[in-house]
Formats: sequence, C-alpha cells, structure tokens
Amino acid sequence: MNQPWRTLTPGVRVVVRRRLGPDEELLYSDVLGELLLVDDDGVLIETRRGRVHVPGQDIALAKIVPPAPARRPRRD
Repeated sequence: MNQPWRTLTPGVRVVVRRRLGPDEELLYSDVLGELLLVDDDGVLIETRRGRVHVPGQDIALAKIVPPAPARRPRRD
C-alpha cells in the first residue's frame, strides 16, 4: 500500500486530508499545522486549536505547505 505520508519529516508545516466516518456529513476534513510525529499509527499535528492525531488508515493525502504568513497587527 502506498503511504507517502510516512516519508514526511517532523518539524515541517503540513496539510493532511483525512477520511471521515460514514455517519459524517462530509467525506473529508483537512488538518493544517506543524508535524510533530510520524509513526506506524499515523501522524500527530500541532494545529492552532491543539494537537490532532490522524490515524494512518484515515489519511487520504498529506503534503508539505509553506510557512504561515506573519500575522498582521490589530487595527485600533
């Protein structure tokens, strides 16, 4: 089975498209953030909302993306 996500290196920013369950309204959901861990069980990603584990069998696509743009200061 082809699993290109296994070649990703922790420390890079990634987007992972994961398959959702049959009871979900949508088929897929994306997880965007810093890749913390790649192992036999899947990947662990640090997102803005916290850590998300995506099991390997749910990964439909994974790729490296550019760093997030700098946040703009708030306007008062």
